[in-house]
Amino acid sequence: MDAEAVIAAGQDKPAELDPTPGNGTRKDAAHDPARGKDVKPAAERKRTRNLGEDKRFKLFSGTANRPLAEAIGRHIGVPVGEAKLQRFADGEVYFQLLENVRGVDVFVVQPTCFPVDQHLVELLVMIDALKRASAARITVVVPYYGYARQDRKDRPRVAISAKLIADLLTTAGANRALFVDLHAAQIQGFFNIPVDHLFASPVLVSYFRELNLPNLTVVSPDAGGVERARFFAQKVGAPLAIVDKRRTDINVTEVMNVIGDVAGKTCLIIDDIIDTAGTLVKTVDALYENGAAAVYACASHAVLSGPAIDRIANSRLVQVVVTDTIPLREPALKLTVPPADAPDKLPRIKVLTIAGLLGAAIESIHMETSVSSLFS
Repeated sequence: MDAEAVIAAGQDKPAELDPTPGNGTRKDAAHDPARGKDVKPAAERKRTRNLGEDKRFKLFSGTANRPLAEAIGRHIGVPVGEAKLQRFADGEVYFQLLENVRGVDVFVVQPTCFPVDQHLVELLVMIDALKRASAARITVVVPYYGYARQDRKDRPRVAISAKLIADLLTTAGANRALFVDLHAAQIQGFFNIPVDHLFASPVLVSYFRELNLPNLTVVSPDAGGVERARFFAQKVGAPLAIVDKRRTDINVTEVMNVIGDVAGKTCLIIDDIIDTAGTLVKTVDALYENGAAAVYACASHAVLSGPAIDRIANSRLVQVVVTDTIPLREPALKLTVPPADAPDKLPRIKVLTIAGLLGAAIESIHMETSVSSLFS
């Protein structure tokens, strides 16, 4: 086998698990006669329980976004589990767990980002290994769900690939799934297992609230993103504008017109994915042509493929804000620092972490408490 990559974790072994159940029935009374001792309410047990001491919980990561998995582990106090991933000379994946997972609630962090197919197969092999090692429950944590844009038959004789990937994950052995900002919310219905759908908007909203941009208007770059943009606009207390976009081919769009008043406004474009940035820069141009004073953009997933980096660097965007669902590649990292000739200027690309959000969701899933409360 070639190109060995060992996925290692901290060496400390977790302490013995407190026998007090973590997902019992909530009671107002503090005493349970059946157990003969005081029992804390469910909400209090959630606050005081340490996942680092829970032998029935483990976190694993593939190679797609190891830094995010480690950040999640630091947030919940659990090291990333030990495993070994190797590839044969032809690229075939070999995966081996290096610790016992029998009867364990396992979470696997692996976005299906570039190279998409390689990371997808890696995830499937990891799930199968966990299933055969008798893990009690396997939850796939997929911050970026590849193939999500192929969620319907919009042309004759095309595949609905988002459904196919859902079937593959389920067949491999996943018992539950956790996603961030799916391209289309109805993809949840492609799964026959429980799905938790998180939104990166709390992290993004907090950043732009701190920036306190003047005369802010939130802009949806297409009709399909109106709901996402409207939610964001309500959170920051700004009006909404929409750009009428028509797609002429894959990754090729033509912006038609702007619906809403953007003259003299600071515009913030909200999207879920920035891929080649073709739609983004055309939207920016359309906004400036309609009198916008400044244009910012934010998105959950920085795919940034092909000419995306050059397009962003050469555009009139003030700043693009993304999350770390996908690790930035080297060309994009250069835009995350202020220009040398203007060190006080905002970096062209700003990356915000969602490790805390994912960590809280993972903890809630394991403790059987509400995930939706994270957004209330």
